[in-house]
Amino acid sequence: MPGSVPASGEATWPKDVGIIALEVYIPAQYVDQTELEQYDGVAAGKYTIGLGQARMGFCSDREDINSLCLTAVQRLMERNSLSYDTIGRLEVGTETIIDKSKSVKTVLMQLFEESGNTDVEGIDTTNACYGGTAALFNAVNWVESSSWDGRYALVVAGDIAVYATGSARPTGGAGAVAMLIGPNAPLAFDRGLRGTHMQHAYDFYKPDMVSEYPVVDGKLSIQCYLSALDRCYSVYRSKIQAQWQKEGIDKRFSLEDFGFMVFHSPYCKLVQKSLARLVLNDFLSDPNPNTESGKFSGLEAFREVKPEETYFDRDVEKAFMKASTETFVEKTKASLLLSNQNGNMYTPSVYGCLASVIAVHTPQELAGKRIGVFSYGSGFAATLYSLRVTQDATPGSALDNLVASLSDLLVRLDSRRKVSPDVFAANMKLREETHHLANYIPQGSVDDLFPGTWYLTHVDDKHRRQYARRAPWIGQFDHGDRAHPQSGKEDAVTITNGEH
Repeated sequence: MPGSVPASGEATWPKDVGIIALEVYIPAQYVDQTELEQYDGVAAGKYTIGLGQARMGFCSDREDINSLCLTAVQRLMERNSLSYDTIGRLEVGTETIIDKSKSVKTVLMQLFEESGNTDVEGIDTTNACYGGTAALFNAVNWVESSSWDGRYALVVAGDIAVYATGSARPTGGAGAVAMLIGPNAPLAFDRGLRGTHMQHAYDFYKPDMVSEYPVVDGKLSIQCYLSALDRCYSVYRSKIQAQWQKEGIDKRFSLEDFGFMVFHSPYCKLVQKSLARLVLNDFLSDPNPNTESGKFSGLEAFREVKPEETYFDRDVEKAFMKASTETFVEKTKASLLLSNQNGNMYTPSVYGCLASVIAVHTPQELAGKRIGVFSYGSGFAATLYSLRVTQDATPGSALDNLVASLSDLLVRLDSRRKVSPDVFAANMKLREETHHLANYIPQGSVDDLFPGTWYLTHVDDKHRRQYARRAPWIGQFDHGDRAHPQSGKEDAVTITNGEH
């Protein structure tokens, strides 16, 4: 067929293309969800139990999408001792749009100026929470294409998730995740195994260009998310079973074949329901499920249910949440560390979940596992794909280095500053009133930021933004070091739109 790959074509592709390094940035301030329940006057447990959230990170007016991505990219490069001329492609995934023309990627190119490297492909990708995954696929596809020149690709997903006062506000959050992409990766993409579903819906969208706040149809959004999960899982399962058949492997694919399963996490309880949803899919697709014992025991009454009629069926949800309890603890619970403690990061959300899995396991516990990844973005776009963890968990290996680089995630979470709900509300009000103002100097305290964080210093009368960086810790980027901060004064380097 025209466009088909020759039989020998696969042998020429780079081996084990995937994620080599991964860096997470979270804000230095958070609000406690229990205190927020009391402040909002809602029932105790509405946010903590009903949504599964404990803390929510947030940004003052000192941070925007450019500063978040500057911080994540520079931190990844420094912690991995990488020169900027080793990067041949830079992709950004975000839905936090502050300019309708100028991309975040072009702002990040200022980090490359000292290296002299301007030969860097890629640009921003936007579709709600799916933009980070689309950017990641673009980077992987570039490395596996005839355009690849042997250098790394770099992907950064970042967002600031804020909502108007009301029931959606506790599902906010903020952060960025940067990923280094190349061959011989410790987290390699399973080639040819992607199940995608795209459809039109107005479940969550941002039509007001002068506001940070989205328009949300909560019930429809849950239905879209779960229906996309059903479809993506079905397509993925068909593709992997076809691969197995070609390889002479005679077995059915099920959730048990994933060592870990991570999801885009708007809030933790939806992830738990989603894991239960995959167990429902396995149950309905199994020609002979054992309902006498094991995880399907007692579920015979649900044998004839139609998935599309069960999105809000409490009996189905309760039964399969119970049936999936052990599987959830084994495969997914660890992935919710960042989501529970920092909230929804939008495009980096699912990659924050991936980072959480890596951060709380040893290289030996991760080695050889297949990790399922479900990414969803409203509007809507979704993909379920998988990563294979390398078998090499020896000291100094790529996997060992990746785990070591995320080993301080718990320390970083615990080192944040808790603020009262009224301070949080005041920050949200300030962002609301000053969003997109020209000739504006941010009011937030630089001292509230982590060392090494880029921040906004000024927006001039032509909307051009200027940034500076807080001095990093001495030894901040040495793996495992518990370094001490320098003074809170900014670095000597200040970034503007196009100039050092």
